[in-house]
Amino acid sequence: MPKVAVYNMEGKQVGELELNDAIFGVEVNQDLMHKAVLSQLANRRQGTASVKTRGLVSGGGRKPWRQKGTGRARQGSIRSPQWVGGGVVFGPTPRDYSFRLPKKARRAALKSALSAKAAAGNIVVLDQLTVREPKTKVMAGVFKALDVRKPLLVTAEWDKNVELSVRNIPGAVLAKSVGLNVYDVLNSEKLVMTKDAVARLEEVLG
Repeated sequence: MPKVAVYNMEGKQVGELELNDAIFGVEVNQDLMHKAVLSQLANRRQGTASVKTRGLVSGGGRKPWRQKGTGRARQGSIRSPQWVGGGVVFGPTPRDYSFRLPKKARRAALKSALSAKAAAGNIVVLDQLTVREPKTKVMAGVFKALDVRKPLLVTAEWDKNVELSVRNIPGAVLAKSVGLNVYDVLNSEKLVMTKDAVARLEEVLG
């Protein structure tokens, strides 16, 4: 089983923790992680981009000039695509970009992402995280003591004080064990987890 050091909020090591091989020690499947990230980013797209085709642009009901004898190219409508103000050819229309991976594939992709972080030594475990009042300075001090930048902080339960303390730190992201996703894990430089979050994650994915 992979082992990681456990730190307190002052950045001092207070112990070690063995991680579950079934979650943090699986073979990394990059193809599956790629599909999971594509799915998540595609599901975020609004898909509201829209243009007007020549049939939707107002005007252009009359032929601009007669077919022959003018010396100019024949034209049927001033709303044809080659005209300024004309319709757009093959432009975007509202659509749904989302697609879903099977549940087993999503879980396997998350395990691969966590295992990749563990193998690279980019998982930091906190023995506990207690913030009595919302202060950005407190959480910034914790991250500085742990020597982490652009962290993904994972907690077992949602804490309003922690949320308010983290949200103004550039690059920092807060997430719960339940609902953790592949994109956030891979997009972070370090994964900072509380011991309770690790236990909860192993309970959910184990």
